[in-house]
Amino acid sequence: MKKLTFACLALGWLAALGATAAGQTNGQGDGPRYVDKVNLVRPPDYREWVFLSSGLGMEYNPLPGTPGGNSFGNVFVNPSSYRAFMKTGKWPDGTIFVLEFRASASEGSINKAGRFQTRLIGLEAEVKDSRFPDGWAFFNFMRNGRMSDTAQPLPENAGCVECHTKHTAVERTFVQFYPTLLDVARKMGTLKPGF
Repeated sequence: MKKLTFACLALGWLAALGATAAGQTNGQGDGPRYVDKVNLVRPPDYREWVFLSSGLGMEYNPLPGTPGGNSFGNVFVNPSSYRAFMKTGKWPDGTIFVLEFRASASEGSINKAGRFQTRLIGLEAEVKDSRFPDGWAFFNFMRNGRMSDTAQPLPENAGCVECHTKHTAVERTFVQFYPTLLDVARKMGTLKPGF
C-alpha cells in the first residue's frame, strides 16, 4: 500500500512539473492562472466570485477602444482575497479583480425609467502578483468586440499604473467605490492619505 501511495504521489509531482515546464502555471485556489508565466487566463467563473460594486457611466481617462458612455462597470474579486482583505484591510499576493463592462438600456419589457444592464462589451482584470515588476498588472480580455481566453499584461504606459497609483484609496484599488470595503480599510488604517 505504501508503494502504491508513493507511486501516485510521484506521478502527481511529475505531472505538475510537466505543466510548469510547458509554461503553464496554476495559481493556488481561486487566484490568477497564467500561460507562459505572464499571460493571464480569463477566469471562467468570475461571476460566482464576490461582487464588490457596480457603477453606471463612470469614466476616467478613457483609452481608445474601452467601453464608456452609459455602460455599467461590475467589479468582482476572488473570494480568498476578499476574505483576507476583510481581516487585514490589505490585498494579498494572488488577488485578482475582474471588471465587467455591460451596455445599458432604458426601455425594455415593463421598464420605462432608469437603466438596466444588457450585453457584455468589455472585460478587464487587475492582478496583484509579485511576479510582475511593480507587483500589479492589468489585462484586457476583450478588444474590438472579441473575447480572448488569455491576455498579456498591458504596457505600463497604458495609463492603468499611473491612474491606479494616484487615485486609489487602498494600494492600487478603488476601494473608495466599494462601501463595505471602505469601512474595513478605515477600521484597519490602510487608506491612503486624503481618503
